[in-house]
Amino acid sequence: MKYAVVYERTPNNYSAYVPDLPGCVATGGSREEVEQRIREAVALHLEGLRRERQPIPEPAAWTELVEAQP
Repeated sequence: MKYAVVYERTPNNYSAYVPDLPGCVATGGSREEVEQRIREAVALHLEGLRRERQPIPEPAAWTELVEAQP
């Protein structure tokens, strides 16, 4: 399964979250770091759901870039 991930750059770091996996978030000091950490977070999140015998959510979110004029 592939889940959509939302990445954000903040004044101090980078963050990421997975809309289909509530509570699955990561932060990092660089883009590369947050990308690696969110992959790890998704794996741990799914492992925890399996261990607790909870349903694994089907991916439902998607992303799109929308062009806007300033």
